[in-house]
Amino acid sequence: MINQQKKILMISSSGGHWVQMNRLMPAMENYEVHMACTEKSYREVAKGQHFYHVLDASQTSKLRLIVQALMVLMVLIRVKPDVVLTTGAAPGFFALLFAKKMGAKTIWLDSIANVHELSLAGKKARKYADVFLTQWPHLASDSGPEYCGTVI
Repeated sequence: MINQQKKILMISSSGGHWVQMNRLMPAMENYEVHMACTEKSYREVAKGQHFYHVLDASQTSKLRLIVQALMVLMVLIRVKPDVVLTTGAAPGFFALLFAKKMGAKTIWLDSIANVHELSLAGKKARKYADVFLTQWPHLASDSGPEYCGTVI
């Protein structure tokens, strides 16, 4: 039997979501990592990983959200990840939604910026997350999310 590395798709919006996701890279050394983000220029800092760009979108532009969702789906079809890990926001939600239906394991790590409550995308993604995490201990609950520390 061939021992293949598990494929992990790490996907996020740009800015702080991307920074937090990249802080998890040391834990990924034994995996085949694929990265996706809403900022094209991050390809240069993706540290030699497979990189995919998806359109940036928010709830104020429904058409862009539809295009973003389709782009995320295309990445998932191409990569066929075993695990999808995201720090949010919209592209992470769509990745978990589709990945769960494709049989992949899913991990949502809510952004540390959401100190008072879970993010909107996080609230929606919780039902598609096999592992649902917050970076704030006071936001953890028995029904999720769970607190295991911070990445920043």
